[in-house]
Amino acid sequence: MPLPRVLFLIPPLTQLNTPYPSTAYLTGFLRSRGYEATQADLGLDMVLRLFSPAGLSEAFRRIKQAGETWPGEVRQMLALEGAYLTTIEPVIAFLQGRDPMLAPHLGRPGFLPEGPRFSMDQRPGHDPFAASPSDQALHRATLYLEDLTDLLHGTVAPHLALNRYAEQIMQATSSFDGLEQALARPLSLTDELLLQGLWATVDRTKPDVVGLTVPFPGNLFGALRIAQTLKRRRPDLAVLLGGGYVNTELRRLEDPRLFDYVDYVTLDDGERPLLSILDHVTGTRPETKLHRTFVRVKGKVVFRDGGTEPDVPMQELGTPTYQGLPLYDYLSILDSLNPMHRLWSEGHWNKLTIAHGCYWKQCTFCDVGLNYIARYEQTPTEALVERIQALIHETGQRGFHFVDEAAPPAALKALALRLLEEGITISWWGNIRFEEAFTPDLARLLAASGCIALTAGLEAASDRILERMKKGITVDQTARVAEAFHRADILVHAYLMYGCPGETIADTVDSLERVRQLFAQGLLQSGFWHKFTATAHSPIGLNPAAEGLRILGPTFQGFAENDLRHADAGATCPTWLGEGLRAALLNYIEQAGLDMPVQRWFAQPVKPPRVPRNWLQQALADAPSLSLTAERRSVWIGAPAQPTRAGNKTRVILPTRSEDYAVSLSPAQAEWLLDLLQHSTPHPHRKGEDYPRLAALRETFPGNDSTGFDRFSTTRAWKTIRKAGLLLV
Repeated sequence: MPLPRVLFLIPPLTQLNTPYPSTAYLTGFLRSRGYEATQADLGLDMVLRLFSPAGLSEAFRRIKQAGETWPGEVRQMLALEGAYLTTIEPVIAFLQGRDPMLAPHLGRPGFLPEGPRFSMDQRPGHDPFAASPSDQALHRATLYLEDLTDLLHGTVAPHLALNRYAEQIMQATSSFDGLEQALARPLSLTDELLLQGLWATVDRTKPDVVGLTVPFPGNLFGALRIAQTLKRRRPDLAVLLGGGYVNTELRRLEDPRLFDYVDYVTLDDGERPLLSILDHVTGTRPETKLHRTFVRVKGKVVFRDGGTEPDVPMQELGTPTYQGLPLYDYLSILDSLNPMHRLWSEGHWNKLTIAHGCYWKQCTFCDVGLNYIARYEQTPTEALVERIQALIHETGQRGFHFVDEAAPPAALKALALRLLEEGITISWWGNIRFEEAFTPDLARLLAASGCIALTAGLEAASDRILERMKKGITVDQTARVAEAFHRADILVHAYLMYGCPGETIADTVDSLERVRQLFAQGLLQSGFWHKFTATAHSPIGLNPAAEGLRILGPTFQGFAENDLRHADAGATCPTWLGEGLRAALLNYIEQAGLDMPVQRWFAQPVKPPRVPRNWLQQALADAPSLSLTAERRSVWIGAPAQPTRAGNKTRVILPTRSEDYAVSLSPAQAEWLLDLLQHSTPHPHRKGEDYPRLAALRETFPGNDSTGFDRFSTTRAWKTIRKAGLLLV
């Protein structure tokens, strides 16, 4: 029997600027195993069908046909129907980067119809977007698209948002009832457009198996709408459901009604369950030998995990592929000039994983027992570099986003060295922990390899709360790591949390003051503050009493289970607290309000923070210095040094890409330095090995003993050499 053809679908809706990576990973993996696998982003397809002259014309027709008494804002936009129909095509082309010369036209008031979003966005005084005509045009085009989205959401497309679909249906999903009721309703306009894209894709690819990825709650309704239609018209197709939402929310699945829409529901990494399902549909594997897969047997949900094969190692996953995804059709959106925020909403990023899982996996609020956190495995550096090169060749783009839970410092160092050794130029960012291992020198090495930004969880900026949640970091340590990245010109985004177990209002105010100081010094460029939620699979959710919590619900009713409502006798978290934190952070990321006392952000009176105003300066001053006996290797990231004799001294020019440095040394010291730099320079044959050890620097330094190097390490010349690019990592 021939191998089945597999089609992976991204349902609406994830990001508009770049594909969600799950289908690219699985398509690349199956192709490496000889399968004919294809993929499509039906969310993007739906949006492009809607935001077209034909799609908008139909939307306006239906709004007017409804005959309702619409609010004045809707009537205003209906009156401008002609303007919207003539501008939608050029706006989409501009957001796709296909027609950049439209920027002056789009950025000038009077061309685009201006709805409520434009008036909401009016700022007194200087317009921050005005400095760049391209940014101004991109921002105005974004407001235009948001206006249309609001109009359609409030009238004929209630499921629509720019980065999610029908998420309101997912507010209470411990039972399948709400989803079933929503799926029984007539198709909305966006549903119809979604299904048009579905059948065009199915007719073109002719699959035997269809896999639906559900990374977020806002993808589930769209996935099931697709599955519902497939079952009605093509019951011969095997339909699979998996993804991040499934892995966390559906682990206790009991409701058989889900299987009216899909045949298989897989948990955790999809590669091994997928291979076993493909064996099963071709008749070479019994159902009982599936891997981590829910099926319906005689009307009941059964979990099958009888396969004996191990998970596929990271080295054998193959290279993700974006073939089948129209990379140049995605849309860049601009709602903030914050450079960190723009990474999430503009342009395409090739996605790769440095290490599966988390090497720390102790945080009490995290799903540390689930596979995506618990199973830690690094991708071999050589395999990672090969995948980087393959994706550059395939996509023609050199931007990479490493989508790790927490990329380990040692693996990042190894990757950075290989990129420098091979002369591979990329721009990359990823997620880490604020580890002390990220020294200033390692930060410079990462920057030299192309690192432009990093995200990490600070959670509560309080050592007491961090210790209680077993985060494994301190706030002072975080500040020093952030400063190291700042000095290396790497942007930093912090994930923040409030309302943690045992957290008082005073703790929260103190956290805000520390965050304010980090922003004021430029050590953070961005952040997101969310309220703590106990989850069913975290240590806190599994043993809430240990943290003084009492779980209030929801009651599990056979479908989804994750977020839990709780009461905490030891913490205080009124609604106005979160509102104040969000208001402060929105200002901080725009470099506003940084001099305002933090207690003024809250609607209710709070006491001033207990944190000294010079906390950050003191934390940075207390940074430990590098021990000369530390286990470090030297790496030279500058250009070849140029020696010249100057009397009884040797002048060594240390070229860098931005400026030249110079030191005057004795001939013996200069010879030692030139030899050191030569042996510390990355080149293709090194492969991360044989960089000089710090101990060897001390031993080979001219003189009778190692104290000569110790004295030299305090001189201005050594500091200049280090500044020019001699790193100890």
